[in-house]
Amino acid sequence: MNSTHTSTSTSAAGGRTVREYPTREEVGYALTTGGVLKAAWLDAYARVPREAFLPDTIWPFDMAAGKAIHVSRSEDAEAWRGYAHADVPIVTQWDDGRHAGREPGNVPTSSASMPSVVFRMLDALRVDDYCRVLEIGTGTGWNAALLAHKVGEENVVTVEVDEGVAARARNTLAHYFGMPVDVLHGDGRAGAPGRGVFDRVIATCGVRSIPYAWITQTRPGGVIVAPWGTAFTNADALVRLRVGPEGESASGRFLGPVEFMKLRAHRTAPLDHEAYAHQLPAVPAALVPADAVRALADADRFDALPFALGLRVPHCSYVAAPARGDTRPHWLYSRRDRSWACALLTDGEDTARVWQHGGRHLWDEARAGFEWWVAQGRPGWERFGLTVNGEGEGEGERVWLDEEGRGL
Repeated sequence: MNSTHTSTSTSAAGGRTVREYPTREEVGYALTTGGVLKAAWLDAYARVPREAFLPDTIWPFDMAAGKAIHVSRSEDAEAWRGYAHADVPIVTQWDDGRHAGREPGNVPTSSASMPSVVFRMLDALRVDDYCRVLEIGTGTGWNAALLAHKVGEENVVTVEVDEGVAARARNTLAHYFGMPVDVLHGDGRAGAPGRGVFDRVIATCGVRSIPYAWITQTRPGGVIVAPWGTAFTNADALVRLRVGPEGESASGRFLGPVEFMKLRAHRTAPLDHEAYAHQLPAVPAALVPADAVRALADADRFDALPFALGLRVPHCSYVAAPARGDTRPHWLYSRRDRSWACALLTDGEDTARVWQHGGRHLWDEARAGFEWWVAQGRPGWERFGLTVNGEGEGEGERVWLDEEGRGL
């Protein structure tokens, strides 16, 4: 049994299939031996259980089923507790609170992150005792509670955009600590104006650019940890920035892939395929080498190639459509106009058919991005970095390769 996930087994009595759930101690042991839960956070893990911050109804991601499932503490306390301990993400709100019923909603909008990701990010934050920490994205309040246990509840300020989620977290934190952690209801892009300067900032939501307010509210030499990504896929990359000596810029390297619900202002609008591709029958196809399409098709969404293509093909979203027999369409959609491209890959063939339409030749851009990535030695996360200055959100960001100042 993998101690961090639920599993099934067959009992000796009648061959009945039963569900086994990991204990909190088993999960902690797995996280520790896996190098994720470091010594600095062992006491917080032991004394601040995730289950204390979860609502009665949750939708954990079930690894065996491959989807989020409904679990109610009143209906199955053992399952609820087992998933609360497990190293899986747990959705606690769908569709900004408009969802009702047992089935999952359309879009998850609040959650409790999987413990391995939580402690990986906390380790990257490098907090010292009594650091002042600003958290963007309160959620259940568990992450804020772990920080409060480490640095003191008076040193943690956390911001949540959803008023109902903020109120529940505020009450839970007050009950748990006996005094309130400072939970603000507001747009996390603004940070926490009026709350002074912080030593550390951590975002538990994905962003498409680093709000400059986070830098101005962090002391020189302070650290910002955030999931940062492009429109190419929903995946993010964890970045660790250090604010410069003048407090006007921040720079640092990417640490690896993650995936978070996005800052509300940074959500990507749903794609309307028909609005793009209704011209497909009138667009001639071209034969191209299949290597770039195949590399993209074979890449996991957490691989470095989609991340690199998102940098080289900006304002573009990639979707792999369902396979049709031995062929599969791979679509690129411009987010700035109605340009699109479709690459049709057939198993076993050395070429792919490509259609392109609009002001941008998106497949040509993607092909050039792939060739650049190969020429650079197929760089992974550790070779990319990000610099943010005061030129304006998004416009003042520069991603670099290997060393600051070296562009892409």
